[in-house]
Amino acid sequence: MILKIILVIAVLVAAILIFAAAKPNTFHIQRSVIVQAPPDKIFPLINDLRNWKRWEPQDADPTMKRTFSGPDYGVGAASDWSGEGRTGAGRMTISESKPLQSVTIDVDWRRPFTVRNVNQFTLEPDGTGTRVTWSMYGPNVYLMKVMSVFTDMDRMMGKHFEEGLQNLKTVAEK
Repeated sequence: MILKIILVIAVLVAAILIFAAAKPNTFHIQRSVIVQAPPDKIFPLINDLRNWKRWEPQDADPTMKRTFSGPDYGVGAASDWSGEGRTGAGRMTISESKPLQSVTIDVDWRRPFTVRNVNQFTLEPDGTGTRVTWSMYGPNVYLMKVMSVFTDMDRMMGKHFEEGLQNLKTVAEK
């Protein structure tokens, strides 16, 4: 009887691992918001990593430490972070900055796994406001594939983006 239970568990685990392996090798998440402010008011909030604390989604990790290096803003500006739990550790570096149009940030995770994701913010006129789009793409590492068997990663990360964009909107519209 115990052997049958172990066999069933082994088959289930193998099925999950095989299903996860068949998931796409890359991912892309994107959200947008209309901000009733001109790009010149929004752009510095994104292009200067020190301003992120004013609007980034807050996961309430009291252990998180953040340092800054490189120029104050634009290409080469960098921020290292480290915390316990979901915060992990890594470095984000602005790799491209087109004034009042877009900011591209390379995010190099060191923990919980090593991977590079790319975040891109674009600002486009939209009626009387500015459409701000936050997208992230990168390799879908195997651990993320396994997690996505049980969790909708687009929904989970999408909530994070939506919260950040709403915070950005609130700050920019003041």
